[in-house]
Amino acid sequence: MKTESIISVKSFLFALKIIKTHRIINHTHKEFILSKQLLRSGTSIGANVAEGLYAFSRKDFEFKISIAYKEARETVYWLKLLEASHIIDLETFDELILDLEELQRLLGSTLLTLRKNQK
Repeated sequence: MKTESIISVKSFLFALKIIKTHRIINHTHKEFILSKQLLRSGTSIGANVAEGLYAFSRKDFEFKISIAYKEARETVYWLKLLEASHIIDLETFDELILDLEELQRLLGSTLLTLRKNQK
């Protein structure tokens, strides 16, 4: 059994925060479309990291990590939209964005290392 990587732990914890935020948005604002988009992209980051950790090849691992990175970028978009439309408060937005920035740095660094080592 593989030990958990820092990316897998942080992306899992981030997904839990997204689930909580999704529930609050649905309950408080009765907003179901944008919150579902946030839920999908925000939880997909960790799912792709988990798949990547058990990839059959280096290329498959890189592919899954690149998808996780793209999902993180999409999640930034949904959070900005939700904050700009006053569906989530600035404090929630700031907390989630800080987590996402850290995840993006970890994912981006992993991708750079993989691509550098390919040459």
